[in-house]
Amino acid sequence: MTALIGTQFHAGERAAQTRAGAAPRAAAIRGWIPDQHRQFFAALPFVVTATIDKDGWPIATILAGLPGFTSSPDEKTLRIAALPDRHDPAAPWLKPGAPIGLLGIDFATRRRNRANGVIADTECGLLIAVSESFGNCARYIHVRDITTNHAVPRAPELMDRVDPLGHDAIAAADTLFVATSGGAEGVDISHRGGKPGFVRADQDTLTIPDFAGNRYFNTLGNMMLDPRAALLFPDFSRGDLLQVQGRTEIVWEVPEDERLAGAERLWRLNATRVWRRRGALPLRGSLQTLSPSVARTGSW
Repeated sequence: MTALIGTQFHAGERAAQTRAGAAPRAAAIRGWIPDQHRQFFAALPFVVTATIDKDGWPIATILAGLPGFTSSPDEKTLRIAALPDRHDPAAPWLKPGAPIGLLGIDFATRRRNRANGVIADTECGLLIAVSESFGNCARYIHVRDITTNHAVPRAPELMDRVDPLGHDAIAAADTLFVATSGGAEGVDISHRGGKPGFVRADQDTLTIPDFAGNRYFNTLGNMMLDPRAALLFPDFSRGDLLQVQGRTEIVWEVPEDERLAGAERLWRLNATRVWRRRGALPLRGSLQTLSPSVARTGSW
């Protein structure tokens, strides 16, 4: 079932669509989880989550377990039998009543589905009352082999800037996740992918190309309402996580000397808080194949 354009998008998303001149004709955004998505989430070894802290800043993390740790008892509910470790900066804010954005992504099949809602309970993990559910295309998702792994997280290294090790991690990244909030409109978590080096780091300013997508503009639409965002860079080979918060700026008209192949526009994030969490990722994996979509894109 699809919805007529405009009925499923908030003011920021509609403004971004208008500014880009690229609104979708229809939107397959539902107020429940279709059966195929329920089965998809149940088969995953991890989900990416986002919420907001006490000051309204988005924060993102990854929860993992054996396939089946995420389940859907009914079409309006998701249950995640996992909680973040106590060192995770997202841990205090994944609590009852908090908004949550979820991204399920299968790197083997390049499928991804999203869900948004509110945390109803945290007694045995996260119980989520779902308000939106929709699929995303496979563009820019790279094929990886992923296995669960016992995380041995160290105390996080908290910084107010991106240090040289952070620059190295960002320069090597081919995948990131971005969390944004539209305030009362809820919180979203989305995937971005490209060739290694597709994110440019100039001291504390990260520049991310905006490649062609589903034209929903969920992420940029949220940024139109609230420029605060969070980035999550997973290192699947080492098991490290880099979590970043900062304010964003959308570059709608890209100067000639900053244009990147395949990018329709850019957005920048000025990092103001960074956590390095060594060994915190309960997953391991290696890159098998780059998405064919990135053949038409560049890297800095």
